[in-house]
Amino acid sequence: MKDLQQARARMVIDQIHARGVRDPLVLRAMGEVPREYFVPESLREHAYEDSPLPIAEGQTISQPYIVAFMVEALVLKPGDRVLEVGAGSGYAAAVMAAVGAEVYTIERHAALAATAAQNLAAAGYDQVRVKQGDGTLGWPDAAPFDAILVSAGGPMVPPALKQQLKVGGRLVIPVGSDPRAQELVRITHTAEDQFDREDLADVRFVPLIGSQGWEVAEPEPQTQRGRVIQSRPRISEELPSLLEKHGERFDTPADAGLENLLARIGDARIVLIGEASHGTSEFYRMRASITSVLKGLEI
Repeated sequence: MKDLQQARARMVIDQIHARGVRDPLVLRAMGEVPREYFVPESLREHAYEDSPLPIAEGQTISQPYIVAFMVEALVLKPGDRVLEVGAGSGYAAAVMAAVGAEVYTIERHAALAATAAQNLAAAGYDQVRVKQGDGTLGWPDAAPFDAILVSAGGPMVPPALKQQLKVGGRLVIPVGSDPRAQELVRITHTAEDQFDREDLADVRFVPLIGSQGWEVAEPEPQTQRGRVIQSRPRISEELPSLLEKHGERFDTPADAGLENLLARIGDARIVLIGEASHGTSEFYRMRASITSVLKGLEI
C-alpha cells in the first residue's frame, strides 16, 4: 500500500504537474484517489504508469494525465453538479468527486456500470450516482449541469448534452469525423442560445456510441453448424488478452531490447509504427529508437 501511495505521489509530480496541470483542486484529487481500485486486479501494479490500461468490454481507463487535463478544463469548484458520459471503471468520476463536485455518471455497458459503482463504493466515493444508459441523451432528471465531461469521442457534440448545460457551464468532449481520433474541445454555454468552442488538444478515445453519437456497428452473421449466430467484434473481446500475451514490458525506453521486434520484422520493406497516445514522451523516444535502428538495416 505504501508503495502505491508513493507511486501516486510521483504520478502527480512527474506526469501531471510537470505537463502543465496547475489547478490545486485537481492536483489534490489526483493525489487522493486510489487508481488501483479502478483497474483490473491483475494490473494493479501498473496503476500509476503513464498510460491507459484495458478494463472490461474492450474499453480502457484513460492515461492519468488526460484525466487530470480534462477535469482541469471543466474549471470545477466544490458543489458543482457534473455529468460524466462514459463511466468506464469509475476513475474520472472519483477524481471529480474528490474535487468536491456532485457527480452523475452514465455508462452504456451494464457490466461496466455495475463495476464502476462497486469500485467507487470501495474507494469511498459511494455518493456518485451511476446508471446504465445512452449517455448521448444525458441525464434530464438531474439537469441542468454546471459541467459535462464526455469520456468517448463523438462525431459531433450531442444536442441533448448542450441543452442540459447551464448558462456559464462547460462541456469537454472529444469530437472528430474519425471514430478513433479526435480534437478535445471545450464548449461554454455563454448565453441562452450561444455556445463558444475552444480546441484544446489532439486525442484518441473509444467511440461515443448512442443515438446522438456513433451508431453501433452491426456484426456480420456467422454460420456455425447450420445455425446463424451473432458475434461481437473480436477486437472488443480479445484486445486485453492479446496485449498481455504479445506485449513486452520494460522500465524505460533505454532498457528496451529490440531483438524480438527486429526478428518479427524480418525482411519486411515497409514497417508501420502505431501511436498509443498523444502526449506520452516515452512513446516518442521509443519510436525514435526504433526508427534509428531500422535506418541502419539493409532491408
